[in-house]
Amino acid sequence: MPEPLLVCSDVSFSYLERFPALDGVSMEVRPGEKLALLGANGSGKSTLLKVLDGLVFPQSGSFTAFGQPVTEDTLEDEQMSQGFRSRVGFVFQNSDAQVFSPSVTEEIAFGPLQMGLSREETLVRIDEVLAMLDIADLADRAPFQLSGGQKKRVAIASVLVMNPEVLLFDEPTAALDPRTQEWLTGLIEELSAAGKTIVHATHDLDALERLADRCLVFSETHRIVAEGTPQDILADRDLLLDVNLIHRNSRAFLTSVPDLTAGGTRPGSDE
Repeated sequence: MPEPLLVCSDVSFSYLERFPALDGVSMEVRPGEKLALLGANGSGKSTLLKVLDGLVFPQSGSFTAFGQPVTEDTLEDEQMSQGFRSRVGFVFQNSDAQVFSPSVTEEIAFGPLQMGLSREETLVRIDEVLAMLDIADLADRAPFQLSGGQKKRVAIASVLVMNPEVLLFDEPTAALDPRTQEWLTGLIEELSAAGKTIVHATHDLDALERLADRCLVFSETHRIVAEGTPQDILADRDLLLDVNLIHRNSRAFLTSVPDLTAGGTRPGSDE
């Protein structure tokens, strides 16, 4: 089995050193997998993505990427920082927090130019990613002129232009219309088929079997409490209830709830 790309060992982190977000989290990201981080809002999954992207650092425990420790000190080394930043890309949940340049072209060019690519190569990459995401017509538009779905595509383009090995998505389908949700789900499947390693945080179970082949489940105590395939996790109703991913009136429980409107019982009921 190949060595994992990203490894967290007993990682803990609190905001302002008072508000726990991760409590003794150990996990690894394997090459080429689609890994889902599941949990209710505030369970720690988004904070873990920030650790994996080197945006925050463990207050205890350790994080290594591609066999190298990732700390504030190690990322001060320019070669280490550029190597790490070029291999891991993060698509934020809120595109407004990510898209900030005067035009779409300048937004997508920012990363490659910061990494030292020539202007000529940067322009070639921009054309390729604009065509790939079918947003060439947005090239000269300002971000404030874009719809939510268009901003999401631009945010993804600004990451894909770097051709990272690992892609991190925070709640990728949140607040998107159904057509854009389906497009993004299909894109993640295509990226995975092309060999990219995908990690995404979500509490949306509807597309889980398409977006993941392994799941880590967070409890509201900021710990990982379960690991398994999407099929295994979705079949464990008690687990999903305990971690606040479903409630007793959700579709997962309807087979055991009496059908009062019909005056009878639903299939599978003991009554």
